[in-house]
Amino acid sequence: MSQTVDRALSILPLLARGPADLGQVAAALGVHKSTALRLLRTLHEHGLVYRQEDQRYRLGARLFALAQEAVENLDVREVAHPHLVRLGEQTGHTVHLAVHEDGEVLYIDKVDSRYPVRMYSRIGKPVAITVAAVAKLLLADLPEPERRAVAGRLDYPLYTSRSTPHAAAFLKELATVREQGWAADLGGHEESINCVAAPVRGADGRVAAAMSVSAPNVVVTAEELLTLLPLVRRTADAVSRDYSGSAPRKTTGKEEAP
Repeated sequence: MSQTVDRALSILPLLARGPADLGQVAAALGVHKSTALRLLRTLHEHGLVYRQEDQRYRLGARLFALAQEAVENLDVREVAHPHLVRLGEQTGHTVHLAVHEDGEVLYIDKVDSRYPVRMYSRIGKPVAITVAAVAKLLLADLPEPERRAVAGRLDYPLYTSRSTPHAAAFLKELATVREQGWAADLGGHEESINCVAAPVRGADGRVAAAMSVSAPNVVVTAEELLTLLPLVRRTADAVSRDYSGSAPRKTTGKEEAP
């Protein structure tokens, strides 16, 4: 990278911490004020910085508009797909990617397993929201009041003896998922199917999607599937890095103030 471009880009994180005057910018870059001024004028012409009435500089509105546009046009499925394929090749099991939209958790991508026994899940189809591992991850990331409201609206069908029976149990499980950072469905939807899932996070640390590995008991036991959790989490972290453009900041398990 050219020295001029490097210096200009170094101004942006400096101003992200708050407005700064010409002398502060020059000192931070280790250059003469005239050099800093040329860089600031160029950034100002492109709308990336703005000169206030007090002669200090701050980040410009154009920079925020570009960031928003980039986020809106970023497709998590497109970013995640190569990672899902690789995870499917490594494990041989079915891999899913899901998102939370309009009160439903939907599969938006799927990589089928290598063995003849196939899952009946389909892209675009809602998941069993009270038992699916991907749904638990996505709902666990909601603010506490919203989690409670969602849990109170749901029905709790008993698909199997391991299904979540009611809202109180669901909220307790979501709290555990939120704290540990991963989720599982061990026979909660179908007695013969087990699943482990990990979150895909955006740059703000919030869960943008959830990915999972699922397999039937006839192929692998629940205990054996759980041994794949570190690989699933590493893959989800890799998707998060590609999706956010950096190492995403993870949110804590602490509740937000009401």
